[in-house]
Amino acid sequence: MYSSLVLVGAVAATLLSHALAHPGERIDLEDALLAARVRHVFADVDSGELSKCGQDVESRHRGERVANRRMQTFQRLRQERGIQTDHPYIHRRDNAAFAKWSATSHDKTSTLKYTTDTPHADIFRANSTCILTPDNIIGPLYVQGEQIRTNIVEGHAGVPLHLEISFVNTQDCKSTPNLLIDIWQCNATGVYSGVSAAGQAGLKTTFLRGVQQTSTDGVVEFDTIFPGHYQGRATHIHISVHSGATVLPNNTYTGGTIHHVSQLFFDQLLINTIAQTAPYNTNRTPRTSNAADMYTGYSATAAYDPFPEYVLLDARDITKGIFMWIEIGFNQKADYGAYKTVAAYLGKDGGVDNKGFDLRKGITPPPTHG
Repeated sequence: MYSSLVLVGAVAATLLSHALAHPGERIDLEDALLAARVRHVFADVDSGELSKCGQDVESRHRGERVANRRMQTFQRLRQERGIQTDHPYIHRRDNAAFAKWSATSHDKTSTLKYTTDTPHADIFRANSTCILTPDNIIGPLYVQGEQIRTNIVEGHAGVPLHLEISFVNTQDCKSTPNLLIDIWQCNATGVYSGVSAAGQAGLKTTFLRGVQQTSTDGVVEFDTIFPGHYQGRATHIHISVHSGATVLPNNTYTGGTIHHVSQLFFDQLLINTIAQTAPYNTNRTPRTSNAADMYTGYSATAAYDPFPEYVLLDARDITKGIFMWIEIGFNQKADYGAYKTVAAYLGKDGGVDNKGFDLRKGITPPPTHG
């Protein structure tokens, strides 16, 4: 099984170096679509090992702990914002636009309301059980060595988003502590920090990028904002999973193995609703829907739903914030470092361009920094 992953990984490494979408960059559609098919091989390769996970005792106990913790987080977030309204609605996706997930309406706004009598496990349970999550492209604006922190907002305006991600090793159905989880996203008007690429915020900025270490239950939590959009891509958040990295004195990290790279996508109705609020409504760039984004198609499988669950903290005012969660299954034997495209490094003196980075020719090995 592992040899199959290595073989497929070698093919993917070659293909994905030519399929990194971002404004102003050339995309080879044929290569990208072939890469999409390769990604589904990854998702299928361990399918025979996953059927046992639903009956795993530790998995069931973890699910109970997760549901309890999410309920407590939801209550804390509402209290911190002074929200007193009753019956906040529970929301899910209503248009996944990926194969079977688009066949059924997932919008539960009018069919499921949270009350004090609603079992919290019915609302806050994870949306998958030890299902291998397809890998996606890392994208061309990855910055290596980001700060280890929970709050990545840095004062940027937008709808507050508390994001919880749980990670499960599909090889044994166990939660995985001590991973470093790196996330990055654009701001409400489609701009990324940390890179010198045209139209972005520059090397000296770090907003909406950060790293957290997974807990004993394999969980990280970030305070961020709902991402905006830019030309050619649906709204998304990037994620990479690292093990064996070294945490540096300046609260960044270096080294380690990348086991998983993916992107989170969001309910189209949620995106469209938030787009009407400030400052999202100042972005005049046409939005790309989930259906039109060429990279969403290999974020899902027949078994894995790539859309996070979410609850509006105040059903009457979306700008008060969202609590969102998802469970991601990954293969800890996989190593995707071969096609890690690093645009810049965050070191002790700030951001530095990767001079060897070239979308068409590959990259030089990353330096160490501290």
